[in-house]
Amino acid sequence: MNRNIMVGLILATSLGSCVVGKKYARPDLQTPAQFRSEIAVTADSVQLPWRTFFNEPQLVELIEKALEKNNDIAIALKNMEQLDLAVRQAKLGLLPNLDLNVGASRAFLSKNSLNGSLSEQFVGTSYMDDYNASLQLTWEADIWGKVKMQKEAAVANYFGQKENLSALKTRIISQVAQAYYNLISLDEQLKIARRNIALSDRTLDMMRLQYIAGQINSLALGQAQAQKKTAELLVPLAMQNVAVQENALSILCGSYPDSIKREGDLAHVKANTQFASAVPAQLLSRRPDVKAAEFAVVNANAKTGLSKAAMYPTFSLSPQIGANSFKFNSWFDLPGSMAKTIAINLTQPIFQKHALKTAYETAALEQQKAVIQFKQTVLTAVSEVSDAMAKSKGASERKVLVEEKTALLNKATDDAMKLYKSGMTTYLEVITAQNNRLQNDLEAITIQLEQLNAVTDLYRALGGGVN
Repeated sequence: MNRNIMVGLILATSLGSCVVGKKYARPDLQTPAQFRSEIAVTADSVQLPWRTFFNEPQLVELIEKALEKNNDIAIALKNMEQLDLAVRQAKLGLLPNLDLNVGASRAFLSKNSLNGSLSEQFVGTSYMDDYNASLQLTWEADIWGKVKMQKEAAVANYFGQKENLSALKTRIISQVAQAYYNLISLDEQLKIARRNIALSDRTLDMMRLQYIAGQINSLALGQAQAQKKTAELLVPLAMQNVAVQENALSILCGSYPDSIKREGDLAHVKANTQFASAVPAQLLSRRPDVKAAEFAVVNANAKTGLSKAAMYPTFSLSPQIGANSFKFNSWFDLPGSMAKTIAINLTQPIFQKHALKTAYETAALEQQKAVIQFKQTVLTAVSEVSDAMAKSKGASERKVLVEEKTALLNKATDDAMKLYKSGMTTYLEVITAQNNRLQNDLEAITIQLEQLNAVTDLYRALGGGVN
């Protein structure tokens, strides 16, 4: 018997290297050598810390608050804790199970049964007691590398969630920055609206005097008043949008809706435009969502191996030692009450209604889906970088043009007022010049906001930096 046990142990140890799962190999992504557009490179680091990229004091304070109190981040951190427990558990897979069992039972046997008649004859009672205390050790030999694959799957899950957390933080940082920029742009819209209202007031004061003097008719006065209303309509709309944006930004920062402190104007808000040199293949080492997608493939590969291993035989060893007696006072009378058992089991699934094969095929399909999702994530990453590059370049070019247009329209408005005072032009040209200036100023604000958002999107698309 001992020799057979030793043979079984040696066999289990020798088969321990027979891993049935395939080793993970990164899929061929066939990434292009360069992005569609070029980007000016002024830094050599792989990622910029967000405090380096965003240096506006009020914005930095908001981002710090969001990273500390945002509820989505808090949930992701709890997920990390759960997966950390799963990894620790997976590392204990090779350890045996040890169970303690203590129990007592009394069976009232039939007098017509063999056990009942013998019990009354030898014990002298109509019942039979059984007192048992035992320690049972159960150990399954890891013949097919299941523990290694379980650990690999758990570790991949953990690091995948860690990258998802980084991706979430990067997204929150970008959203806070863009919300802050939007608030400042709304402040600029209010300034423009009020400046145009003041300009319309000066025009109206002059035209009222001319109307009283009979130099212009009521139509001209009405047109000037309507132009003022156009600017006035912008004020409640901008204030409404400010309140909504402040509420959204407060929620991002994990607090109830409240006003947001901010300083400066849009013209002086500049994000750091230093980016690391990047080719599409380097996104694999930068973007947390890409790395998380690859960890999902690693996890799926391990689960496919586990599903395959489930179709192979299992070898287990179960020794047990304890004390057993039919009398309480002799329960622990050793060695007389000592009981020992040892069992060796080899279990091979034979007929389970095709369930194990179906589970393996399903896991293989899940792995293929994970590979496709990984490739799609890389495609999306490259596309987001290219889109952000195009938007940043387009906004920069439009900003130059709108600045030139602003200078021309400011001069045109001043000239129209001077000519109107001299009686060398009509009120319509003054109103048209003022309206063109108002629309151009609003467009300039929109372009500046688009440029800041595009730069922020590019920062996030290139991998960001959550440290």
